Amino acid sequence: MRISIITVCYNSEATIRKTLESVAGQDFPDIEHIVIDGKSRDNTVSIARDFAHVARIISEKDGGLYHAMNKGIELASGDIIGFLHSDDFYTGPGVLSFVADAFNSRKTSCVYGDLQYVDRYDTGKVIRTWKAGNFTHRDFLYGWMPPHPAFFVKREVYQQVGLFNTSLKSSSDYEMMLRILYKNRLSAHYLSQTLVKMRAGGVSNNSIRSRFRANREDAKAWKLIDKKPHFLTIYLKPLRKIPQYLNK
Repeated sequence: MRISIITVCYNSEATIRKTLESVAGQDFPDIEHIVIDGKSRDNTVSIARDFAHVARIISEKDGGLYHAMNKGIELASGDIIGFLHSDDFYTGPGVLSFVADAFNSRKTSCVYGDLQYVDRYDTGKVIRTWKAGNFTHRDFLYGWMPPHPAFFVKREVYQQVGLFNTSLKSSSDYEMMLRILYKNRLSAHYLSQTLVKMRAGGVSNNSIRSRFRANREDAKAWKLIDKKPHFLTIYLKPLRKIPQYLNK
């Protein structure tokens, strides 16, 4: 089994080294690490070139995050695909082995775990913990979704459901989760373990205005999969984050 990890980055010289180190340090023997760079103007690409384990580096202008992610999927040759962007890093060297064991033993289409948001400059300081937990199909109607950086799928899943919708600016990962797990009801196994740490400061969460924009995109995501959520689904999704600050 090969696992392809896709790292999308742009002007990430301050953080990408830790991302690359966390993949290079994995004890799983067959990893394909692909770096998709948006034509950075800093030292991001030269840092990536310092890591011998990186299988491929593409550095060119693109149409944004999800366009770059789609490029990575199309280049990936692994049986399993995961994303680890330049603000993220794995919690330890055994993460991908743990994920591979779950795919082998559970015969599932998807595997997901937990995620911790950490301070951007002091990554030892945990801001909140996203414990995804087991889910039922109806949980999506109450705002549930798994953390995308801790979500891994078989490559055939993308062949079945398609690539990320680039018409969305911040909610294409949510739409993809809905497409995979809600609309197509593909199987998923939950690993009760923190797999990824992410530096805080995401696109959809850094202001009230951007949160309203994200809510609109979340609503659009449901329309794109031709399904109807409950009236409060879109509002429950951000509210589900509140316990994450209490459960560090």
